[in-house]
Amino acid sequence: MRLTVVSGLAGAGKSVALNMLEDLGYYCIDNLPLGLLGEVSAETLHRQGLDFDRLAVGVDARAREKEIAHFAERIDSLRAAGIDLHVLYLHADEKTILRRYSETRRRHPLTSDNRTLVDAVAADIALTRPIAEKADVSIDTSRLNIHQLRDLVRNEVEGRVAGELAILVQSFGFKYGLPPAVDFVFDVRCLPNPHWVPELRALTGLDQPVIDHLDAHPALPEMRDHIAGFLTRWLPDFAAQDRTYITVAIGCTGGKHRSVYLAEAVAACLRADNDHVLVRHNEI
Repeated sequence: MRLTVVSGLAGAGKSVALNMLEDLGYYCIDNLPLGLLGEVSAETLHRQGLDFDRLAVGVDARAREKEIAHFAERIDSLRAAGIDLHVLYLHADEKTILRRYSETRRRHPLTSDNRTLVDAVAADIALTRPIAEKADVSIDTSRLNIHQLRDLVRNEVEGRVAGELAILVQSFGFKYGLPPAVDFVFDVRCLPNPHWVPELRALTGLDQPVIDHLDAHPALPEMRDHIAGFLTRWLPDFAAQDRTYITVAIGCTGGKHRSVYLAEAVAACLRADNDHVLVRHNEI
């Protein structure tokens, strides 16, 4: 049985991740007491008439503190028993968590008459630290919307199931800051900028006139080949170290022309050897 434990801070997107896993064919259980984690198996599900060999369990600070403190030992024990187990941890910065709760007006699970929202978020971080330290993959959702988080979870899980490295190639604009949780960053601001061509300014690197304009500059294909060549050479070494996904960010000034063009071009090169390559454009 394949077991994925989904945890993280309240407000970081655990429900979104569990919903995505359910769409991928996982049987999902949220807020399962950690003491029962070892009792859930494919055989247990089959006895209940549930034909699933993939299970996802949501665990968070609502579990007892004593149980969370021994999370690492419990995970090691399950793996020693032969269970294919993977821990996914979602987090976001404190400012983002506070904003999300303020916007939705939902109650944080750790708030009480004697604990403010700010204190609850701090307690959540402290309580789930043993889980965060044991995570195979940790995703910062501070700058991700629901669709982007679903894409990340799907790409990571599908790549792991297939035994391949899942790769996310994303474009971004340096003027808006780096995307979160990036493994490799390539700065392509040295290349000719279509922004200064009036008829191309309103278009993006997905539009054919921009593509034709950039194709005409020898530096663009050369940069594509160098980035793709570097990744093609070294990503197998990361996969050999049990990495399940890699995030590559390609940035230009505004994130609309050069980086978009190159993200698409580099992804196309990587797909020659990998079926789990996802592209995301942060600024368009």
